[in-house]
Amino acid sequence: MSLLLPPNPRYYSADHQAFRATVRRFFETEVAPYANEWDEAEGFPRELYRQAAQAGLLQPGFPEDYGGVPCDAFYRMILCEERAWGGSGGVASSLFSHTIGAPPIAAVGSEALKARVLPAVLAGEKISALAITEPGGGSDVAQLSTTARRDGDHYVVNGSKIFITSGMRADYYTVAVRTGGPGAAGVSLLLIERDAPGFTRAPLKKMGWWASDTAQLFFDDCRVPAENLIGEEGAGFAALMRNFNHERLALAAAACGYAQVCLHDAAQWAQERRTFGRRLGEHQVIRHKLVDMIERIEATRALLDDLAARLEEGQSPAAQIALVKNLAARNFQFCADQAVQILGGMGFMRGTRVERLYREVKVMMIGGGAEEVMKDLIAKRLGL
Repeated sequence: MSLLLPPNPRYYSADHQAFRATVRRFFETEVAPYANEWDEAEGFPRELYRQAAQAGLLQPGFPEDYGGVPCDAFYRMILCEERAWGGSGGVASSLFSHTIGAPPIAAVGSEALKARVLPAVLAGEKISALAITEPGGGSDVAQLSTTARRDGDHYVVNGSKIFITSGMRADYYTVAVRTGGPGAAGVSLLLIERDAPGFTRAPLKKMGWWASDTAQLFFDDCRVPAENLIGEEGAGFAALMRNFNHERLALAAAACGYAQVCLHDAAQWAQERRTFGRRLGEHQVIRHKLVDMIERIEATRALLDDLAARLEEGQSPAAQIALVKNLAARNFQFCADQAVQILGGMGFMRGTRVERLYREVKVMMIGGGAEEVMKDLIAKRLGL
């Protein structure tokens, strides 16, 4: 018997559920058996991008003219939630880095740029990444310092970016640069390709997400064709803010999915493990831990569904999206901690799924805007 309510039929149709089954099957068969091996190797085969594209997982949410599949917010939520069954946030973050790197191109890029970049990315032939965070600052995008100076039919870029997902092997980087004066009005977006002169990368080691290639980027008089400007000069900040809302909701859905995996593994262990002459799950303290996990997951799912419905109605609840991002990350943290506790010594062993997720949970509370930044954004949006 399932420990959680089935998806609400008010929001999820039979087609949604068929897609859910497709996503889960892909991650259970193509990722989960190799998650530990790829984590230890700090990478996964590039062929996985093509496999994901063939399964129809890279295209949702992108324009049909360029190989995408337009869809509602619930399909996107399903994609983020069900990828958790692969048991590796590192694989998922890199495999879907195009969901933060390519949307600004699709939304405001020129027709020529979209036609050149999007089809190959959505077919799994090329990899897209987003580069915003800098060594001197993270969430305060309006103060970024990487510069792009116009020089004839090129921009000359100088500066550095850090903590970039797919940073080592991406083919296309959507890079936030300063083309104008101080503040948000001076921020623009450029598409920088991996072989651009003056562009180098260095890998970074992390606490979790080992299978994700994360890098620091360096631009030293890097020359970028002016036609690679994404949208208008000075309009980059607005494009990024729209991107952030989608990224934060996706992170929340993913965190909720990982929390469900933690619940599943903990409940399964409690059924199989015997202590003091009876099943572990027969001890009241263990049952209460599982119930505590269920409470938090159900609350997160309900808020996620409500926000997705509001987005479909044309609302833009930025404060509540930031709120659910914080809530989902904290609840994932709680569930990962409880799962490790229930598994005991086995939960502390490398190669155990909950051990990996326990290491990975912290990045969910930082990526897409740190928890503290989210709280400040929420307060400002609510007029506090």
